[in-house]
This record gives sequence, C-alpha cells and structure tokens, in this order.
Amino acid sequence: MKPFTTLSATAVPLRMENVDTDQIIPAKYLTAVTKEGMGKGLFSWIRYNPDGTPKADFVLNRSEYQGAEILIAGRNFGSGSSREHAVWALTDYGFRCVISPGFADIFYNNSLKNGLLPVTLPEEVVNMLWDLVEEEPETLIYVDLKSQTVTLPDGQQHSFAIDPFRKLCLLEGLDDLGYISSKEAAIAAYEAMPPY
Repeated sequence: MKPFTTLSATAVPLRMENVDTDQIIPAKYLTAVTKEGMGKGLFSWIRYNPDGTPKADFVLNRSEYQGAEILIAGRNFGSGSSREHAVWALTDYGFRCVISPGFADIFYNNSLKNGLLPVTLPEEVVNMLWDLVEEEPETLIYVDLKSQTVTLPDGQQHSFAIDPFRKLCLLEGLDDLGYISSKEAAIAAYEAMPPY
C-alpha cells in the first residue's frame, strides 16, 4: 500500500447523496480478481452512454477535473453492500482521498484498509468546497494526515478525526497483514521467552 502523508491536489465535486457501492462500481464489474482496471467501471451507470461513449455532462468526464485526486461527495457515501471493489474502483481511477459529511461504516473501514483516506467534514464545509471547485476547478486542496487537517489556498483549515491505528497504517503504507508482519521480530522475541 502506498503511504499517505500529505496530498496537494485538485478535486471533483460529486453533488450526489446516498451514493451506494453498486453505484460506485456496478455488479457486472465484480467478476474481476485484481484491482487493476476497476477505475473503468467507476460510476459507469451514469458516466457512460448505452453505447459506451462518455457522457459529456458527467463531472468525471469534464476536462477541467481530469487528474483530480480528491473526490468531494455528499452524505452517506458508500452505503449499501460491503463490496471492497468500490474502494478499488476509486483508487484505480486515481483518487487518494474522499471528503464527505458522512460515510457508510463498512465503506469507511474498507477505504482505510486499502489506502484511500476518507475525510469527514461538516456539511456546510462540504457545500463550500463544492462551490469552490465548481467555480475554480484548478483549486488545490491540501490534506495533511499527520495533523489531520484539510487546508484551502486562502489559509482556511478544517480538522478531521481518524482512528490512531488506521492513521499509523496509512502513514506507513501498511494494510492489516503488513502491520502484523512488521511486528515479526517482537512476536518471535515474545515466543522465545521462557514460560513463567
């Protein structure tokens, strides 16, 4: 997993609430056994026309938002089924962070375990961010995981909460197995101790 320390990036304003995991990545893409290529199916139900051509008016297809690494979404993002593929689709597309007023619990945890930083900010801040990046798509948003802050070009700063263990794993680029593996020496030393 790629470590997440800081991110300075443009953002995509997705003005939709209650986006579920089936909308993020429809079921027909779930037969894939690797994460590679999942980004092609991201929001495919609304991103493409029936003939497979991109819908020009969908925000991900607009030229001014190409290369953005932050997605700004509405309330209850990632609800529905527990499919991990939803996070894979977002990261394969190129997103490293999703900002929302609230996430579904399973999606939130799947994000943290797969290197995608879910940032919960108040609804009025998310509304302001939507307006900002729609008016000025080139706006760079600075996310600092260590200080748990989101900073705007005008100096405005907003704090977010994150579980300390998940924060450590993201900072070090470790998934659950990677974290356990990093403690092999300590585990071996403990096992080698004589019984009491």
